Amino acid sequence: MTFNAGDVSSVFSQHALFICFTFTLGDFVLKTSQAVRGFPAFTVTMLVAPLVLLLFVSFSPSSGAQLPNQGKVKDVPIATNGQPFPWDRMRLPKTVSPLHYDLTIHPNLTTLDFTGVARIQLDVHQDTSTIVLHAKQLQVSNVLLLAPEGVRPLRVLEYPPFHQLALLSDSVLTKGRKYEVQLEFAANLSDSFHGFYKSSYRTRSGEVRVLASTQFEATFARGAFPCFDEPAFKANFTIRMIREPRHIAISNMPKVKTVDLPGGLLEDHFDTTVKMSTYLVAYIVSDFLSVSKTTQHGVKISVYAVPEKIDQTAFALDAAVKLLDFYDDYFDIPYPLPKQDLAAIPDFQSGAMENWGLTTYRETGLLFDPEKSSASDKLGLTKVIAHELAHQWFGNLVTMEWWNDLWLNEGFAKFMEYISLDITYPELQVDDFFLGKCFEAMEVDSLSSSHPVSTDVENPTQIQEMFDDVSYDKGACILNMLRDFLTPEAFEIGIIRYLKRYSYQNTVNSHLWESLTDICNSDDLMEGGMKHKEFCSKRKRQSGSSKWYSGDELDVRAIMDTWTLQEGFPLVTVEVRGREVRLSQERFLKTDDPSLTEGFLWQIPLTYMTSASNTIHRFLLKSKTDVLYLPEPVDWVKFNVDMSGYYMVHYAGEGWNSIIKVLQYNHTALTSNDRASLIHNIFQLVSIGKVRLDTALELSLYLSRETEIMPVTQGFGELVPLYKLMEKRDMAALENQMKDYIVDLFRGLIDRQEWTDSGSVSERVLRSYLLLFGTVRNYAPCVTKATQLFSKWKDSDGNMSLPVDVTTAAFMIGARTPEGWDFLFEKYRTSLQMSVKSRMKSAMAFSPLQDKLKWMMEQSLHGEIMKTQDLPDVVVTVSRNPRGYKLGWDFLRANWHTMIKKFDLGSSTISYMVNGVTNQYSTREMLDEVKSFFGSLTEETGSEMRCIRQTYETIEDNIRWMDTNLPLLQAWLDKRSHKALHEDL
Repeated sequence: MTFNAGDVSSVFSQHALFICFTFTLGDFVLKTSQAVRGFPAFTVTMLVAPLVLLLFVSFSPSSGAQLPNQGKVKDVPIATNGQPFPWDRMRLPKTVSPLHYDLTIHPNLTTLDFTGVARIQLDVHQDTSTIVLHAKQLQVSNVLLLAPEGVRPLRVLEYPPFHQLALLSDSVLTKGRKYEVQLEFAANLSDSFHGFYKSSYRTRSGEVRVLASTQFEATFARGAFPCFDEPAFKANFTIRMIREPRHIAISNMPKVKTVDLPGGLLEDHFDTTVKMSTYLVAYIVSDFLSVSKTTQHGVKISVYAVPEKIDQTAFALDAAVKLLDFYDDYFDIPYPLPKQDLAAIPDFQSGAMENWGLTTYRETGLLFDPEKSSASDKLGLTKVIAHELAHQWFGNLVTMEWWNDLWLNEGFAKFMEYISLDITYPELQVDDFFLGKCFEAMEVDSLSSSHPVSTDVENPTQIQEMFDDVSYDKGACILNMLRDFLTPEAFEIGIIRYLKRYSYQNTVNSHLWESLTDICNSDDLMEGGMKHKEFCSKRKRQSGSSKWYSGDELDVRAIMDTWTLQEGFPLVTVEVRGREVRLSQERFLKTDDPSLTEGFLWQIPLTYMTSASNTIHRFLLKSKTDVLYLPEPVDWVKFNVDMSGYYMVHYAGEGWNSIIKVLQYNHTALTSNDRASLIHNIFQLVSIGKVRLDTALELSLYLSRETEIMPVTQGFGELVPLYKLMEKRDMAALENQMKDYIVDLFRGLIDRQEWTDSGSVSERVLRSYLLLFGTVRNYAPCVTKATQLFSKWKDSDGNMSLPVDVTTAAFMIGARTPEGWDFLFEKYRTSLQMSVKSRMKSAMAFSPLQDKLKWMMEQSLHGEIMKTQDLPDVVVTVSRNPRGYKLGWDFLRANWHTMIKKFDLGSSTISYMVNGVTNQYSTREMLDEVKSFFGSLTEETGSEMRCIRQTYETIEDNIRWMDTNLPLLQAWLDKRSHKALHEDL
């Protein structure tokens, strides 16, 4: 799943928007990007501008809030009829397992309900008279056991806290035998975004049309049909859908035939699926149209959308064909299904979902108009498709045993976005944006409320919380580090070995590490492909040595357990004394309690280069401290080359001063990723007291000569949050000084930007970013040009074609007046271009007109004029708006219970809103207010959610930062102003 709380299409503009005005940038959703001084790290994903992606991550809701029960009932559980329930744990027993489901589903899109019949073939692993499975808010009836001895009814007990049914047999089901149970069921279509739910859209003529679609990850299949709703209970599914002739039905597999039923109804029969988990089942009943192509490997690819948007599907279709062919070859495992559908759903909470053979997307994640969509839109859309298609192997073919290892699905899919696009779409320059994912992950991972990549979870709320930046972005970043460590060739061979060894099975962490260890043993060579044999032959000729280790000494599991089984990441302190380099490691943690950093130790694949050579040197740091020796004294040393490792570096002694000199006088001696990581690291080190703020600001001065996207956007990402904190306080003078400094720093680069769509993807994304920032900050040349563009566009009644990459800047100007805002909204209401609507929405939500901001949030919640799926974007943008942050906080509190029902406890969407609304507060008064509200909640309404602990930590860190650094900031800015004035004289 791609998590996203925001539109994929406006990845960049939202980021800039957020970073620029709102504070900084921030997949995603859903992905709490810069959680501390103000930004969500969500960004889902999906999307992306550099690190600036504001994408939010998001996922599942359900028709009712998930109850955060623990894994075991303290007392004997009591069924709804008052009888004892025969099972007391949240995880299902393993006495029986499903082999095959026959499902017949009949949704009624007029009455908005559905009925169905499930016939489940079971394998009995030990004698039992009880079958326990899942069902949530289903009316289950006529439950039968179909045994060789005949058909007989089963008694049914229900235990809603665990979403469980117990089917009780009068006779024992015998170990080793197979049985079938049949259950009839009925329910309303969900009005959330999960389970089997209702979606709708409005045609150009104003007609509202209804469809029904599914979203089952993580624990929502049980709301659509009775099932064993855990990932390890894999089975085959044969699905039949009953529909009216005016609709079509699609599912995981191709349609085999259609049968006429009484009453004018039709029943579509779909082929039987491969063995898979329940969360991957999918079916849609709609009036969608489709376009299709066939891959080089013979797989039919189809893209489905509402009829009036089918002309926006060509790019996604071509991308899906190219990417599925790439994965087919890269993994050396044929895609096992005859078709792959991609469907754009009008109402969709997360970014996308990897259902096997029928991936589903937000419309912004799949629809692309070459005339109206930006470079950032193309990048984000392609990444989303790459993510979901990677899941067809990582997640679908090989699935984690339980949700504690979700990262085996999501970390790999996130990582493969970049591997696949670097090869298939080199013009997208995707490598320019990977680093931002690691920065986002570190923002969350630097808090004591973080969690290990692999962490115990039991109940649905805890499972939902696993869909975060740690599982996605940290997972991808540690895989990238491991790939660099093993070499790309060895890593590729190891993951192919993993996929082939565990196809149609479930895995845990250790299975991956074993597959990446000793890849040239004789047994595997017999089974390996040509790439595998060529690699091992080459390695043998090189005497078995690799970059980091010799022979078979490498223990991948021992290394990687330190990265997946403990939370956080290391800070490596480097002190150079002549030829001697002293190294030490500790946990990087934003806290005023030093004891929380104790007891952590990583095995760190260090890389470094020096002023004396461009050669990348390598060293595996296994201990708390160590020493390495350089062949000669050097002027400077840079560790974590290109930030390929998931760790930060502090240069003790004169180390930072040496780095600052390099950047001031010869910044291109370091790569753009190295420069971005230095900017990131030094400002983060300020927050834990390792570096003085004035030292970090001195480093930032070099940015006046910077032109590359990653260091420029990272400079914004560290500097803008400083004044965003001040906007929430009464300190306008210092706030404006800081804003003026940032504008002055980038003035030259802004002035060189053209208001066109020319250049590479990275150049276009950077242009959008800079011009939007200049406009929001009221830099006169930008305001003048944006005002002219908006006036011309408005005078043409919105028909004039604006340069796509700068439309958000023009819309931002227009939204400042009531007349301009109303015109934008009218165009938003009637537009069928999803990326354009997204940019309009962002601009309207950053308007200074408070009555408009309130109305916009209310309408998004209501869902008639504006989609409820867009509510998180709207609320967070309003909260980062200097004129709206109090409105956003008040709205969140007033509508909390409605929103947790709609978006679901523990979801990335809720986390995104909680952090996005509060993470720029920096006063004890606001901390008390935030604690008072969240402290008044019960466990059932979210009091135990991790995002609430993150919010407290973030505000506390903001308070510490302001208390410590405001005097330094004031003094440094005063000194700089005085120096500039003196130079002018």
